[in-house]
Amino acid sequence: QVQLVESGGGLVQAGESLRLSCAASGSIFRINAMGWYRQAPGKQRVLVATITKDSNTNYADSVKGRFTVSRDNAKNTVYLQMNSLKPEDTAVYYCNVQGFRGIPDFSPFDSWGQGTQVTVSS
Repeated sequence: QVQLVESGGGLVQAGESLRLSCAASGSIFRINAMGWYRQAPGKQRVLVATITKDSNTNYADSVKGRFTVSRDNAKNTVYLQMNSLKPEDTAVYYCNVQGFRGIPDFSPFDSWGQGTQVTVSS
């Protein structure tokens, strides 16, 4: 089983910054894509940013230039640096990690974190 633990959410004012972290643990052979999604009240979960194992990144248009996704492969951790936060960034943020488990079956996995609340006041 692969577990994800998120941290770093909170309440900030517009224009401030937050950094989210998501650490994967368990029997992991390889991690491929890692990313962040968010879900605002009454809305569907949407992509925020993703990063491949080669550190190629992809961002939602709404966060380009403000958010930066990065990863530390040695720690199986993905980060989301969020600058110039806006009230419309308020949501529950979920990390997603895809890869292959380790011994004994090396099967693929696609795991989600428990979610962390980010609230931006105006």
